[in-house]
Amino acid sequence: MFPQRLDSPLAYDIAKAMMDGFNRHYRLFRTESARAKHRFETADWHGQQRAQRERIEFYDLRVKEATARLEKEFKAHEQAMDVWQQVKLHYIGLLVDHRQPELAETFFNSVTTKILHRTHFHNDFIFVRPAVSTEYIENDEPAARPTYRAYYPTRDTLGETLVRIVDNFQLQKPFEDLPRDAGYVLAAIGARLTQVTLRANFQIQVLSSLFFRNKGAYVVGKIINGFNEVPFALPILHGKAGERLVIDACLFGEDELQALFSFARAYFMVDMEIPSAYVQFLRSLMPRKPRNEIYNALGLAKQGKTLFYRDFLYHLKHSSDKFRIAPGIKGMVMLVFDLPSFPYVFKLIKDWYPPPKDTTREQIKGKYLLVKQHDRVGRMADTLEYSEVAFSRDRFEDGLIDEIRKFAPSQLEIGDRDGDGREEVVIKHLYIERRMIPLNIYLQEAFDAGLAGAADPTRAVHAKEQIEQAVLEYGNAIKDLVAANIFPGDMLWKNFGVTRHGKVVFYDYDEIEYITDCNFRKVPAPRNEEDEMSGEIWYSVGPRDVFPETFAPFLLGNPAVREVFMKHHADLLDAGFWQTHKERIAAGYVHDVFPYERDKRFGSMAVPA
Repeated sequence: MFPQRLDSPLAYDIAKAMMDGFNRHYRLFRTESARAKHRFETADWHGQQRAQRERIEFYDLRVKEATARLEKEFKAHEQAMDVWQQVKLHYIGLLVDHRQPELAETFFNSVTTKILHRTHFHNDFIFVRPAVSTEYIENDEPAARPTYRAYYPTRDTLGETLVRIVDNFQLQKPFEDLPRDAGYVLAAIGARLTQVTLRANFQIQVLSSLFFRNKGAYVVGKIINGFNEVPFALPILHGKAGERLVIDACLFGEDELQALFSFARAYFMVDMEIPSAYVQFLRSLMPRKPRNEIYNALGLAKQGKTLFYRDFLYHLKHSSDKFRIAPGIKGMVMLVFDLPSFPYVFKLIKDWYPPPKDTTREQIKGKYLLVKQHDRVGRMADTLEYSEVAFSRDRFEDGLIDEIRKFAPSQLEIGDRDGDGREEVVIKHLYIERRMIPLNIYLQEAFDAGLAGAADPTRAVHAKEQIEQAVLEYGNAIKDLVAANIFPGDMLWKNFGVTRHGKVVFYDYDEIEYITDCNFRKVPAPRNEEDEMSGEIWYSVGPRDVFPETFAPFLLGNPAVREVFMKHHADLLDAGFWQTHKERIAAGYVHDVFPYERDKRFGSMAVPA
């Protein structure tokens, strides 16, 4: 341990410069998030998409700026180790009364690890654990907006209160008929409160900022009655004419909020003074959702990575199973492994790819970055990207080590890097994703259950329903991706996964393209009998040409699958379907993709009496 002194003006100046860098970052982050309200009001959907992409880059840019300043003004990398120990102590002092201390600690770690070489690296120089609590942080300025507002309606005033809740957000675009929409919400709430006694503490708590994403704004809160708390969210959209707003639905319960905040969706734009207070409120709505995923959903991805890694290290200390090659069909481009007790998979890019794959490591990394920056519409898994990740060698199965040595030797280093006698496995670069059941395995389990249930009608019916739902969801996933201007490229079942809630999500990104960059064609008619009988392609094929009718032989070999697919998604085999969507997107149209089922929408309901 280094001496803990606070007598170095240089150390204080370095700490203060680092804090200035973080404060600049969060000020810009918050300003961009606050502008989402105006973009929503003016229907600037392309501006919203552009802001989503650009905001993701803010953190790395500010870290580079702060690092450059410290090198220029203080020659930071030349400072003695005891100076760096004092820098951290001064920085802790600057965190007192700070409103984003956990984010500032992570920023400190990012800048420090950029400056200090690993051979001089020491946990005393970074925040391995939080130094400052985020509990009960409040903005005490008189004009400050609270984290959430509490409303205390009676059964008779509930409708008026719902109008007031929405009015308090001061949206500058008028509603078609807010009392009507409040009536829809009141009916939905009433269905849950029928025959329920309203207790003394009956109230509605609502976060003070709207959550903006895609073409929607969301009111997020909870209804409290006695010991019961019911999470809810109200999506606000532009009406059909686009001139006025409507409340489109009322989402209730943890599962529907989980879908809204899914790891397969784009990050929200939210104006937050105290992000930890928002995370704490949201965890009360979704207690099963890890804090790292909530920070990610709020656009604070670096904090999400920090918390994920802390949780991961904690899990390793309290488990004993070994990393293994992940079950399923091996990919040609990515090598995938997992830890059975941990609900994530680890993916690294192979060093070489067999034909017909024609790509490079940089191109694949570019595809993953595209997904990170794009609207994932609930159909593409978010990824956490890490470099130089060290694991204990004894936690790896020998077969996995052999696999990495064979297919990705440039990404593997094994040795005693710290000189402490412990052998480590270091992966140079990897992606981490939520684990899902590969769709091909999910379907095979259903096929097997159907065969085994031949003598058990109930089991056979369940297996048939499982197949139908999975194939229906698969087609819906592709159509949602199309709406977001994404062509999956390789549409085989093995490249999709099934989530805990039964949603089908795409997770193999090495061949994705923008729909607008593809040329969708119908297979030309054979010119003669020789063409018709030939096993070779007789027509020219460009690098971006796609022939949708050729998907069928690869996807629909099973009769049960083919029947469901052709009933619901035969249009995916028609080049005209793809071309029509391409033309609409190219013309500037932004599709609606809802994070809830269409039968939840109020548009089909009659106006309440």
